[in-house]
Amino acid sequence: MLALQRNQNLNLIMKKTVAVDMDGVLADVENHFLNLYNQNFGTKLTYEDIKGKPEREAFPDPGVVMKFASTPGFFRTVPVMKDAVEGLKKLCDIFDVYVVSSAMEFPQFLEEKYDWLAEHFPFIHWKKIVLCGDKKIVNTDFMIDDHCKNLDFFKGTPILFSAFHNIDVDKYVRVDNWKDVVSLLKIYA
Repeated sequence: MLALQRNQNLNLIMKKTVAVDMDGVLADVENHFLNLYNQNFGTKLTYEDIKGKPEREAFPDPGVVMKFASTPGFFRTVPVMKDAVEGLKKLCDIFDVYVVSSAMEFPQFLEEKYDWLAEHFPFIHWKKIVLCGDKKIVNTDFMIDDHCKNLDFFKGTPILFSAFHNIDVDKYVRVDNWKDVVSLLKIYA
């Protein structure tokens, strides 16, 4: 009887869990790619020019996204998504939050990703950072991601963060920014 009561009390104090993607959700890789492309090619490509296109087709020079993402310093210099710091702090108050990134595609930059998180999100403990190869291992209540390939298999509640490459997807609950994230998840708290 005492063990059952302890389990019930534990369930009352356990927070729901949220997995938050890094690139495209916390880190503004879209603007980073656009800025780098325009600087390197002397163009004035805009968000509207790439909107609705897959990443591999968004830029006129095929393979440029992979080239930029493979350049030392790329992940360290990505700007923070607007309102992400404040929004993630609010989520941490009511949820058990994990930052999850499919980082093994560029394993040489694991340290850059970790250092970026430590600089911009110092309140996220290293035990709450998951740098993996495949997000199928993620078993949280919610996952916020900009890629359907990471949400398609997810067993919890998937939340699609708007990006140029997913603008035409309508099979998930969508958030357009960090204010939307906080408003939506407060409902589930």
